[in-house]
Amino acid sequence: MSGLCGWSGYGVSLDENRHLAERMGGALARFDASDIQVSVGEQSALAVAAHDGSSHLYQKDGLQVAIWGQLRFSDAGLSQQAQSEGAAKTLAENWRSIGERIFPRLSGTFSLCIMDRTTGTTVLAIDRIGAYPLSYQLSGGALVFGSSADALILHPLAQSEINPQGLYNYVFFHMVPSPASIYKDHQRLLPGEYVIYRKGQAETRKYRGIQFAENEDLPFPELKQEFLRVLRSSVRDTAGTQQVGAFLSGGTDSSTIAGMLGEVSGQSARTYSIGFDAKGYDEMEYARIAARHFSTQHHEYYVTPDDVVAAIPQIASIFDQPFGNASAVPAYYCARMAKADGLHKILGGDGGDELFGGNERYSKQYIFSLYQNIPLALRKGMLEPAIFGIPGGQRLPLLRKARSYIEQASIPLPARLETYNLLDRYGPQQVFTQDFLAMADTEQPLFCLAETYRKTDAKSLINQLLALDMKITLADNDLPKVVKACELAGMEAVFPFLNDDMVNFSARLAPLHKLKGTKLRYFFKEALRGILPDQIISKQKHGFGLPFGVWLQNHKPLQDLAADSLSDLKLRNIIRADFIDKLLDKHLGEHAGYHGTMVWVLMMLEQWHRQRRQ
Repeated sequence: MSGLCGWSGYGVSLDENRHLAERMGGALARFDASDIQVSVGEQSALAVAAHDGSSHLYQKDGLQVAIWGQLRFSDAGLSQQAQSEGAAKTLAENWRSIGERIFPRLSGTFSLCIMDRTTGTTVLAIDRIGAYPLSYQLSGGALVFGSSADALILHPLAQSEINPQGLYNYVFFHMVPSPASIYKDHQRLLPGEYVIYRKGQAETRKYRGIQFAENEDLPFPELKQEFLRVLRSSVRDTAGTQQVGAFLSGGTDSSTIAGMLGEVSGQSARTYSIGFDAKGYDEMEYARIAARHFSTQHHEYYVTPDDVVAAIPQIASIFDQPFGNASAVPAYYCARMAKADGLHKILGGDGGDELFGGNERYSKQYIFSLYQNIPLALRKGMLEPAIFGIPGGQRLPLLRKARSYIEQASIPLPARLETYNLLDRYGPQQVFTQDFLAMADTEQPLFCLAETYRKTDAKSLINQLLALDMKITLADNDLPKVVKACELAGMEAVFPFLNDDMVNFSARLAPLHKLKGTKLRYFFKEALRGILPDQIISKQKHGFGLPFGVWLQNHKPLQDLAADSLSDLKLRNIIRADFIDKLLDKHLGEHAGYHGTMVWVLMMLEQWHRQRRQ
């Protein structure tokens, strides 16, 4: 993994253009030492930094085309042409003949650029999942772009002023949701989107999304047979012909991928698991169950507090936006294990929750949705006056729960998903300085959620939630976490569940197959019963959570790094100094896991600034 970058509408000389393009490409290749290919014109340049198979560059007759990733064509004729002539040449030739109509025929995971000097048009696009990001900026009459803002800001026309709203959104979400950026005037393409630039103007358009077919209800045996066929094909396609490994957390997704990898490759899969010597955080037992069940070549590593201290600056440096998901640390050490084992690619189970209904909040939102089925007159005229009108009701456990349920159920989606948001629990006025809040809109994060939530054509609750999570949870959070952690280790991450055929299959599943009452992943688990171990099918969801707050209480180097980072953060006039003091001196001791999350988020914000000397 690395990326592509370049510009259109700016030039000095061919030699200087090449030097600048190589410098921007170097920012993309600095962690995994991937090869850089460059194509330059008098007013344009393209650079692709990636390993073999993920880098495609073509230049001929006024066309420059760059592709990063695994671009495929859903059209059989185009697919055959790409196999014989290459994806970049196929894209270039068909762009000339059919223009923008080529985009709905694209599949796979990729980002791309087409520069057509004959029409003065430049087009940028990314895949419909958003696995391969792309940022861009209009400046000085030019379009400048890059897979990472770290490459983009190296261009002399690019702006690198921090966007206060991006900082606020980061503390709210623990990442900066696209299409916005941490930098002013930078934009990021949304999944399945392209931007077309000509005559100094840029227009974004959607070419592909996820279309839910909610009324299909095929027999279970037929669905199961198709699912297993698509699953095997997806694992086979993403694994390719080289030796690969698989993350193995012991959950249903990673266990499924590990099992299928062994089946389709005809040999024992190499699997990699991370553990923690901290009560309530270690899932190695389930990873071992899966490893034994599928007879994998299993590798384990227990992350220590010292490992976390060593990784923090590196994790901050790999992300072009501030990123506060602490699970990037175990993902990095897991990928590093695979790299030491001689591998270059590792399969992740990401996407399974968002395709088949695996997140706990889906069942909770179903329970809340039941309240809306009660007639409004009954709710407002009888239930709520009775429950909220009893004197001292807050002291009675049953009434207290009823009140909490009604209060949450009365909040419309998607705002209800943020009922327990950490920033809201503290209160923005208590966290941020007044000067900073004057530059940010505290309502913008919920507006961002609502805007994404409204874009889906889904009618059922579960598919509406899945569509939201495909963007916010997967594209903005989980994929960057795994991809960047792997890149830091010199590995490429691929995701079989995000294969186009698998995404299309999930979109056709009836809503009840994803969430049956409060049963999560109903179809997925039933289809894999007898393939996965029963203990894994029935286990509670956990994941690669990092016991940062727990370790922070007793590990001196970790305490020193956190305190030093937050002390410097005070000087930036973003976070109130008294809040930081209270967070470290009081809150952390009250609930280490809960308040440790905010310590991590703020520490990583300062570490991100330090890596960029801002």
